[in-house]
Amino acid sequence: MIPDNFITSANELPGYRITRNVGIVRGIVVRSRSIVGTIGAGLQSLFGGNITLWSELCEMTRREAYELMAQHAMAAGGNAVVAMRYDTTEIAQGVAEVLAYGTAVVVEVNRA
Repeated sequence: MIPDNFITSANELPGYRITRNVGIVRGIVVRSRSIVGTIGAGLQSLFGGNITLWSELCEMTRREAYELMAQHAMAAGGNAVVAMRYDTTEIAQGVAEVLAYGTAVVVEVNRA
């Protein structure tokens, strides 16, 4: 797995030199809310504040998309990802796609 510190939203990885651009990589997860989660979150929303059931669902979905993107980068021959971003689209009521994407690159220590 590519270490988290080798995945960045920046266009470069400080201390390292990009030696090869492997290409765009992505991880896609499509998730729906369960009826139990929707009811539980609805009850939480009555009291205001952070709706932890949905926060946890969102965090888990983003983590899965991130890990799939990192696996795609490794399979393509990269050892880092730059310009990493997330995007979310509602596909249907209660169904959302989370996309993690970036550019897989090969980096080596910058020996200046």
